[in-house]
Amino acid sequence: QVQLVESGGGLVQPGGSLRLSCAVSGSIFISWYTMGWHRQAPGKQREWVASFTAGGNTIYADSVKGRFTISRDNAKKMVYLQMNGLKPEDTAVYYCKVDRGTITYWGQGTQVTVSS
Repeated sequence: QVQLVESGGGLVQPGGSLRLSCAVSGSIFISWYTMGWHRQAPGKQREWVASFTAGGNTIYADSVKGRFTISRDNAKKMVYLQMNGLKPEDTAVYYCKVDRGTITYWGQGTQVTVSS
């Protein structure tokens, strides 16, 4: 069974940085999958943040472009999200996702709160 576990969330002041990590376990050939991050703020729908495709491309939502960086380590089955220049509007639960075609796995989420 495939499981995703996020870590690295917390409380940070505006302008600060956090690095989220997502560990993937179970029987999965992770190199074939797109790995990414979504987030959900209170009272809002879950939204896509960034993806790192199996082909090696990185894609970002306009709201985080230039501030967030996604990376992955296939050997360790990990995906990361480096978040710099955090803003209060980045406050949300951040979810890790891996997918390939119709196959999708989600993590349980980690809370990020940006507040002074």
